[in-house]
Amino acid sequence: MIDLYTWQTPNGEKPVLMLEECGLDYDLHMIDISAGEQKTPDFLAINPNGKIPAIVDIDGGERHAVFESGAILIYLAEKTGKFLPASGPARYEALQWTFFQVGGTGPMLGQWHHFRNAAPEKIPYAVDRYKNESLRLLGVLDAHLKDREWLAGDYSIADIINFGWVRSGLSGLRDDGASQLAALMAWTERVGSRPAVKRAIDRLDQAKRAKTG
Repeated sequence: MIDLYTWQTPNGEKPVLMLEECGLDYDLHMIDISAGEQKTPDFLAINPNGKIPAIVDIDGGERHAVFESGAILIYLAEKTGKFLPASGPARYEALQWTFFQVGGTGPMLGQWHHFRNAAPEKIPYAVDRYKNESLRLLGVLDAHLKDREWLAGDYSIADIINFGWVRSGLSGLRDDGASQLAALMAWTERVGSRPAVKRAIDRLDQAKRAKTG
């Protein structure tokens, strides 16, 4: 059984999508980051960095705690043999688009959102810097998908990990040019139409409502 500790954010939904896609049993524990629950001693014992998501997998009597969304998806892919080729060029193609998200769209869109919506002082340079870089990265994905169904050959962890941040970016930046990224929007619809993805989003929605009342 796998215990998943997460919240309803683009980062937090990644392992839920993966667990549903893999058909694994898991218990979902909602960590309310607005209330600081990710900084409690119990959670820090799982992830000393104090960030969601994290998992604890009890497998064959052994306990494996894994944090960081990219590491979690790779762990689950290798555990199940699904959504990541075992070796060769196809594996590295999937991994490069996986880490494109981890080091690119996630941090840039996150910083854009912070400086636009949460910073106590509006700094136009920061807002524009992260907006423009976010749009550039979304454009890279759009260009790559013009003649492809999925990011790396078959549907893989690359698609799973990119989905939430792309969906957020296309929505938040639609009036800044993201609405013109037709290939990326079509890809988002393909991912979002998958039954496992629908189940994951619905389960997160229900769990958050139950947590917050």
